Amino acid sequence: MINLKASNNPFFALNCLLQAFKLLGHPELRKFLLIPLLINAVLYTTAFVIGYHSVSAIIHEFIPDWLSWLNWILWPLFFVSFLIAGFFSFTLLANLIAAPSYSRLSARTLEILNGEALTSIEQPFNKVLLAELKRMGYIVLRMLPLAVLFLIPVVNLIAPILWTMFAAWGMAMEFMAYPLEERGLLFAEQKQFLQQSRISTLTFGGVIAVGMALPVVNLLICQVAVIAATIFVQQSDLLLNVDD
Repeated sequence: MINLKASNNPFFALNCLLQAFKLLGHPELRKFLLIPLLINAVLYTTAFVIGYHSVSAIIHEFIPDWLSWLNWILWPLFFVSFLIAGFFSFTLLANLIAAPSYSRLSARTLEILNGEALTSIEQPFNKVLLAELKRMGYIVLRMLPLAVLFLIPVVNLIAPILWTMFAAWGMAMEFMAYPLEERGLLFAEQKQFLQQSRISTLTFGGVIAVGMALPVVNLLICQVAVIAATIFVQQSDLLLNVDD
């Protein structure tokens, strides 16, 4: 068992992610991958198509031919905006819909890691949904002030750094919740777990956030993140059995 201090380093987080990729094709986990994959594919495709046609219509409507050179600015801006919006909206929405599937994926992963069926704390759907909404609220309430920083002169120079760290933290919080809920840890205790292993947590979340920005990879990265988070928690000393 790896204690919390030993696990608080970037290599520990990267190793968990590597193990997760290896487990992704496990026969016992495949049945838990399809529904989240379809949800992600539908949401991202729909968002991209709507966004693409909307930007195309705006350019056609408001940009005259003599300003056509602006296309070189507007289209890259669209793709960057799509990635940011996708992280904070479609990713959270997809996770909200797929939360029950991710909970089952985490539970089955833990059984595979331990080589035996385990007694987990089965969370009812409404409790899983409420926990997901709490995390979304936590992220959104901190996202808005960070977005304002981009508008403040001088301060906006460090805004991208803060935004990147927040994205990593938000991703870690989102996916670590599933194995921690399996142990009965509540929202406040989940935050405490993350705060006590900040380096490995930010590394974990940062890699997942980058994966979210990569086409095709973003369709499976959520499932990888759930498996990796389960490995992360299973190999830490903070596996606490908390009464529901």
